[in-house]
Amino acid sequence: MIEQLLKYSTLKLSQKLPKYRRFLFKKIDFNAKMIALIGARGAGKTTMVLQYLKSLELKSDEFLYISCDHPVVASHSLFEIAEEFSKYGGRVLVIDEIHKKENFCIDLKNIYDFFELQVVFTGSSAISLEECQSDLSRRALIYRLPILSLREYIELQIGEKFKAYDLEELLNNHIDISAEILQKIKPLKYFKEYLKFGAYPFVMEGSKSYHQRLVEIVNETLFFDIATIYKISFSKIESLQKLLQVICRSNPYEINYEAISKLIGISKNTLKSYLLYLNKGSLINTIDGISRGNTFIQKPSKIYLNNTNLFEILCTNSEIGTIRETFFVSQLQYSYNLHYPKKGDFLINEKYLFEIGGKKKGFMQIKDLPNSYIAADNIEVGFKNKIPLWLFGFLY
Repeated sequence: MIEQLLKYSTLKLSQKLPKYRRFLFKKIDFNAKMIALIGARGAGKTTMVLQYLKSLELKSDEFLYISCDHPVVASHSLFEIAEEFSKYGGRVLVIDEIHKKENFCIDLKNIYDFFELQVVFTGSSAISLEECQSDLSRRALIYRLPILSLREYIELQIGEKFKAYDLEELLNNHIDISAEILQKIKPLKYFKEYLKFGAYPFVMEGSKSYHQRLVEIVNETLFFDIATIYKISFSKIESLQKLLQVICRSNPYEINYEAISKLIGISKNTLKSYLLYLNKGSLINTIDGISRGNTFIQKPSKIYLNNTNLFEILCTNSEIGTIRETFFVSQLQYSYNLHYPKKGDFLINEKYLFEIGGKKKGFMQIKDLPNSYIAADNIEVGFKNKIPLWLFGFLY
């Protein structure tokens, strides 16, 4: 068994890998005994773990890459594979797409407890490691890989590095930051491209096939990841597809559960479950409300597609306002807490209030409110509390 898997691993590592490493690579503590890399399909998890293996100064039989859809892996438990690999002097075991393997929580717990192996595994963003009965979350360092940021997309396109900024730095110095970036590129050109085909690393394989690849990503997430993890029959996946199309066509107002459930033909409770699954599967983002006095309230959420590229394959004639807000959410939700307030479009970390709009967008709706800002489209450089929308793509 282990000889077959080592041959497969060697073949996989012989493939040409991109030199570009995503921002998360530098943040991972690769000294940890067990590392989980969770994220959406197509975000680059497999590439990242292969890049890690290639960076190791080990003999080829001391590390092993396996994928849980490989026939040999399917016929053995992960514990059995790890046990035999350990006997042969193995040191690093990488397990790809672990959500396809039953009982992986218990196997990983036992591997951690019984063997001196480093284990790095990837999984769908839909899985909840925190809910593993083996309490896997205490053993594994869990990292989540989001879509490409606008900054990363530009780096891939032109081969030049740009700094990522935290939100406060961006708010306080956005004019100087914009001016520095403008010395190297025309950001609005890349921003326009990114909205249509820049959220996933496979854009480097060509923009012509990009949207077909994206259709495959969505279908695989629905029919394999979500259906398997949440035990949804294929016959009911059509309801999830319809729900995505409804979200795509709608303005991001507070969701009307009753109207949508009738439109799709499911109960309100089922609708709420389906929205949770789509959110965990990195196909949508939900933003909860906040009332006076910064009190979080239980009321319908605003719902957005996970990223603007999904508009290109799920619906036509999308509202530009919805696309702008979707971009803003997609770039901030990885590192910051977003809610929607009574006034304005978004409240960030319970402190910063934002309105999203075009270049003529004014402060009328958030006039005199503290820490209020405009994120404006179609401007290269901002002024005072009016900041270019594209610049929020440089947060990671």
